[in-house]
Amino acid sequence: MGVAELCLVLLAVPLTGACLAAVLGGRAREVVAVVSSFGSLVVTLLAGQKVSLGPAKLELARLPWLPGSGNFLGFLLDPLTFLMLLVITLIGFLVILYSVNYMSPANVEHPSTDGRGRYYFWMLFFICSMIGVAISPSFFQLFIFWELTTLCSWMLISFYQKEEKALKAGFKALIMTHVGGLFLMTAIVLLFINTGSFEFSALNQLSPALKTGVLVLILVAAWAKAAQVPFYTWLPDAMEAPTPVSAYLHAAAMVKAGVYLAARTLISSYPVGYPVGLMVAIMAMVTMAVGVFLFFYQDDLKRLLALSTITHLAYIFLALGLAVFGSTTALKGGLLHIAAHACGKGLLFLSVGALGYFTGSRKISELSGALSRLPLVGLAFFVGAFTVTGVPPFAGFWSKFLIITGALELGGVGTLFGVLLLIESVIAFAWFLWVGQKVFLGAPSPAVERASGRAPGMEIALVVLIILCLVIPLVALPIIGLIG
Repeated sequence: MGVAELCLVLLAVPLTGACLAAVLGGRAREVVAVVSSFGSLVVTLLAGQKVSLGPAKLELARLPWLPGSGNFLGFLLDPLTFLMLLVITLIGFLVILYSVNYMSPANVEHPSTDGRGRYYFWMLFFICSMIGVAISPSFFQLFIFWELTTLCSWMLISFYQKEEKALKAGFKALIMTHVGGLFLMTAIVLLFINTGSFEFSALNQLSPALKTGVLVLILVAAWAKAAQVPFYTWLPDAMEAPTPVSAYLHAAAMVKAGVYLAARTLISSYPVGYPVGLMVAIMAMVTMAVGVFLFFYQDDLKRLLALSTITHLAYIFLALGLAVFGSTTALKGGLLHIAAHACGKGLLFLSVGALGYFTGSRKISELSGALSRLPLVGLAFFVGAFTVTGVPPFAGFWSKFLIITGALELGGVGTLFGVLLLIESVIAFAWFLWVGQKVFLGAPSPAVERASGRAPGMEIALVVLIILCLVIPLVALPIIGLIG
């Protein structure tokens, strides 16, 4: 199977699954959802074999009414694409598998008796849209799928349509991320007007001043999608979504689209001016400071995880800023953190979802002693927490180690960034340890006492993610090593 066929199948499998899930009912709908998400993962692994032979770029269609526009539709399959595809399809499959139990009447927090066809349709369509973002060979095609992810996120965050807070959260996410999309569209228009091309590499045809301006516009779009300052407020509010949605959109997929856009743009337009790198790094540190400050005012575990997500996306942006300064070590760490954070934070979200499923609560003040009744959930929470806070030998340690090492190697302002990252890591570790002790140790609270039953799909997803938190660097680092 050639690259074009693989990419077409990658898009078609989740899209077909989405359409079937919307019309089928009962067990058949869930089987289709699981099979199509697993199929996407299998095709991604086949695509990885193609990547090992070298990057492939196929340009399939032109805009005949725009002379000189070049090819604007096609497929791009290179190591950065494959890294994103692996995260998108692997976590996507596990989240769909988890959802089979979570989206059911047995869920104490949110008993689900209807709307599951709508849920699986939008989740699978979101997977398809994210695959489209990753394999796009030009800004034009990327923008189309970028806006489709915005549409999907709106529908998924607003899934509980009878709850006013969910509707407001979905609308807020739609507006704030779409504003970022408008900045991206402006950048694309400026790029085409001045180069006659939508290619990523066309950025290098711009004058230095215009190139900087276009990069800033693209970065604003990336910040909005990745919930960075000043756009960060939509993400904590989006925790009104079903927890599997939060695990996928807000740990592995949608917010990662922002850092993917920034990484793709900066890598394609290298060399980039020092002021752009400094701006990216400073904004990342500001976002990190805001997120850590707000940790201490959260009683809702999901909102705490959302703020932690914001800070870890800032880690990746900081790594990209350090890469502009010349640190390849930090760049490797930032790209590794895309995968490490997806596994660790996905595990945290799903463990909190399991708490809600069994106890009916996700509030820190209402939970204690959960480890005695839910040992696997407790293990999953602590492994996820140790992963994202950078405790060895978990994946987050290796990505943070590379980012901090890259910062310190640069000296000067890089040393300052490295020290600040160390301070953030210590604070985050201490706070997550305190929260984990409060929720899982001690005497069981009334909410925990009523926890009972089994959820095989959820348990399998948690176990696989626990393993991935240890082994994902072994998979991701060879891929990252191929990125030029």
